[in-house]
Amino acid sequence: MADRPARRTPKAREARVTRTEQLTPHMVRLVLGGEGLDGLEADEFTDHYIKVLFAPEGVSYPEPFDMEQIRADLPREQWPTTRTYTVRGWDAAAGELTVDFVVHGDEGLAGPWAARAQVGDPVRFLGPGGGYAPDPAADWHLLVGDESALPAIAASLERAPAGAVVHAFVEVSGPEEEQKIAAPDGVALIWLHRGDRPVGEALVAAVRELDFPAGDVHAFVHGEAGFVKDLRRYLRVERDVPRERLSVSGYWRLGKTDEAWRAVKREWNEQVEREQESAA
Repeated sequence: MADRPARRTPKAREARVTRTEQLTPHMVRLVLGGEGLDGLEADEFTDHYIKVLFAPEGVSYPEPFDMEQIRADLPREQWPTTRTYTVRGWDAAAGELTVDFVVHGDEGLAGPWAARAQVGDPVRFLGPGGGYAPDPAADWHLLVGDESALPAIAASLERAPAGAVVHAFVEVSGPEEEQKIAAPDGVALIWLHRGDRPVGEALVAAVRELDFPAGDVHAFVHGEAGFVKDLRRYLRVERDVPRERLSVSGYWRLGKTDEAWRAVKREWNEQVEREQESAA
């Protein structure tokens, strides 16, 4: 049996904050720029994402920053912590990358950092990755998500083909968290206000109550893993949507830290897929 090739450590980019904007009480926008973005490609998909790198408290790294060298020389607990965020927009001509962050006070790592970010602050990240964009050949589109999926849904709506039939459902805590999105005619964007209900409950109900159009649907369902699981089952089993027409992912899991969720996410997704394939 041939040896597997060594896994390459991805190369990190460094940008700087050029602008900040408080979009809503719980959403902060950072615009990143600088020479570190030269050659970046982030306009193929509408769910492009980057992994922002955060050094543990009290840890600094030699310059130039080299992830491979860090992993070779330092113990794991001193490696950078990563947080994944969707690219809201990429302006190649201006060399500007826009990323929106959900902020809940001092909760978490990236949110408080984004809320405190100042123009000129350095930002290191890996990526971008991605894999979804609205298929212009689809008969209609279904976009579903909570705040964590809002940047990707907004980018998808803005890129939707002219005349496309789109049903989009976005759940936020309340009306103050709604955003203005430049969507083409034919797009039905429904804002759902969570209030005191569990995350995703309103989304599951709204999709189930939708008068499901006929034809080929291209669906994007992302956000808290619990409601994503429910809707994946509904679309795959009850609506018989082919797996290849679904972009489905639990960005986060209620009650789990980011690290804890990432540690089990692959296994959890595989188990859900097996359960739903057997039920289909």
